[in-house]
Amino acid sequence: MMKKILIQFDTDQAPSTFDRVVAVDAGVDELFSYGGISPDNVTGLVHGAIFTRGPADLKNTAIFVGGSNVTDGEALMDKIGSTFFGPMKVSVMMDSNGCNTTAAAAVVAAKKHLQLAKTSALVLGGTGPVGQRVAQLLATEGSAVTLVSRSEDRAATSCDAIRKKTDAGTLTPAGAATVEEFQSLCSGKQLVVAAGAAGVCFLPEGSLAALDGLSVAIDLNAVPPTGISDIGVTDKAAEKHGTICYGAIGVGGTKMKVHRKAIASLFEANDHVLDTEQIYALALQVAGLA
Repeated sequence: MMKKILIQFDTDQAPSTFDRVVAVDAGVDELFSYGGISPDNVTGLVHGAIFTRGPADLKNTAIFVGGSNVTDGEALMDKIGSTFFGPMKVSVMMDSNGCNTTAAAAVVAAKKHLQLAKTSALVLGGTGPVGQRVAQLLATEGSAVTLVSRSEDRAATSCDAIRKKTDAGTLTPAGAATVEEFQSLCSGKQLVVAAGAAGVCFLPEGSLAALDGLSVAIDLNAVPPTGISDIGVTDKAAEKHGTICYGAIGVGGTKMKVHRKAIASLFEANDHVLDTEQIYALALQVAGLA
């Protein structure tokens, strides 16, 4: 039987050990890992992937795009796609910095408790790579999403970018820089997702008790201080002050299952492209919500 080969293109100099371990656990037979990959040097490597097996066998080869810089990963995905032609292509997945699998797992967690099409949601740290994808998926589900950044102009730019991917739901940009401003924006929201950078605290301890009507709160930062101090990193559907809470590790179990399922699905055909929406569809299957 022909072996399943996953080729890891990492935009960092050293390929991620995290992504390598998940690939092995997902059942790939051979893993080729390359670091320092960019649009300028990837073409020959893609040709090596698509010209070594016949079209009927190319489903046994796949590419994973990773690295810590999501913008670089997106540019690499575009270049890889433009290198394919006709039947000469392999399936590709992009999950730089875990952006897609983390966002998908977070929205799936919220969907277990809320009718997202009737949900007013707040995404703190919404201009970051995970925050943008959380906002995109919530909007796709029909939610009314307020995307928050320290700069309202940056938030508006992110909303415009998301609008190019979905016309569902509503997207409202907002700027906030103080605890009082963050708390004020939480008013009337059923869902709050904190997706800021490591070490950024939006809502200090005691905030949840003061937020009436909040049904679900998700904090995706595992590095102290966390984004919502009332939420522990291991919380998973833990009720606190009337709010169902998820911490980063509480969401992480689903993220890992989604990552492994996505890798496995690459070998079903030679033309899968797994980005935000496709990975979310797999997350819904993992959670039994599809």
